[in-house]
Amino acid sequence: MFDVPVLIVPGLRDAVATHWQTLLQARLPNAHGVPPMGREDLDCARRVEAIDAAIAALPAPPIVVAHSGGVIMLAHWARKHSRPIHGALLATPPDFEQPMPPGFPTIGQLQDGGWLPVPRDRLPFPSIVAASRNDPLGRIERVAELARAWGSRFVDIGEVGHLNPASSYGPWPQAEDFIDELAALDANSARAANA
Repeated sequence: MFDVPVLIVPGLRDAVATHWQTLLQARLPNAHGVPPMGREDLDCARRVEAIDAAIAALPAPPIVVAHSGGVIMLAHWARKHSRPIHGALLATPPDFEQPMPPGFPTIGQLQDGGWLPVPRDRLPFPSIVAASRNDPLGRIERVAELARAWGSRFVDIGEVGHLNPASSYGPWPQAEDFIDELAALDANSARAANA
């Protein structure tokens, strides 16, 4: 593991004790998390500002590890802010522009919260989008379209549901491999990856 800070950005449901992100944060000595915002808070701008404050507090540009709605938060953050990021692992982004399953926010709620449209600007840092073939929150073809728009390396990680405890995921060891890959990029190769 390289000595680059890691910032964990959870999805709309915040950190969960058995989630791979929570377990990863506990395992990595250089990992930090965006503070919980509360499951009922759908204000995208407030979440974007929480990401910015967390990045500003770190000693060096981090590798951001975002999951689900956290991926969309980071895309909104990149549109608004210019603090440097070493790279980002973007795991199972949801397709907020299509109706979500029952129990998740509606398109109207996401619109009111400032989530839509989902940014499709090229990200100004290297990134890896890890997508599931059977994610109930985003068809892999739609996630691949987002990855192309963002300039991200797209990785099909198989049939892993939404890569969360509801999909029988606790630890996700492959996350550390992706973090190592991003951490190995020096500043010049990071810029070249996004050229």
